Amino acid sequence: MNEPTTLPLAPTEDPTLVLLKVEEAARRLRIGRTTCFALIRTGALESVMVGGLRRIPVDAPAAYVASLRTAPHAA
Repeated sequence: MNEPTTLPLAPTEDPTLVLLKVEEAARRLRIGRTTCFALIRTGALESVMVGGLRRIPVDAPAAYVASLRTAPHAA
């Protein structure tokens, strides 16, 4: 009998991660890398530097989306 195969979690789905690469955060937000860097540059998306590497706290993409949902909409 064939047993179901369990695939390993993708790196962005690892529950032990605390920081994401910019590309991983962009993928979660379904935006491009350049747009993600633009959000970081404006401060809309939180990021930190670890050595010379830019990283996004794992909860920052959700916080960004929450801020979009609570922002007043232009009429």
